[in-house]
Amino acid sequence: QVQLVESGGGSVQAGGSLRLSCAASGFIVSSYSVAWFRQAPGKEREGVAAIYTRGGTTYYADSVKGRFAISQDNAKNTLYLQMNSLKPEDTAMYYCAARLGLGYLALHPYEYNRWGQGTQVTVSS
Repeated sequence: QVQLVESGGGSVQAGGSLRLSCAASGFIVSSYSVAWFRQAPGKEREGVAAIYTRGGTTYYADSVKGRFAISQDNAKNTLYLQMNSLKPEDTAMYYCAARLGLGYLALHPYEYNRWGQGTQVTVSS
């Protein structure tokens, strides 16, 4: 059974850091396109970062470049999102997602067919 479980969210002040984790089961994270998305109240879900290890490709939204880093721990089959220099506009529910069966880096929410339950990140000014 495919499952994605996020953790690591919380409340921090602007300029702080958080590391989100997404523990995967039922598939191998490094074999497919996996990503972090976020959704703030009243806004559409947006892609934050994505990685397709087999293709050696990554993607970052312009708004997080230089501040966020996506990575994987193959031994733990876990996806991470290191978030530094956090801003109030980073406040959102963060979701990890996987696109099973796809052989390239997917960037759009509709391309992903497995989702975690989300973890809340709140950044105060």
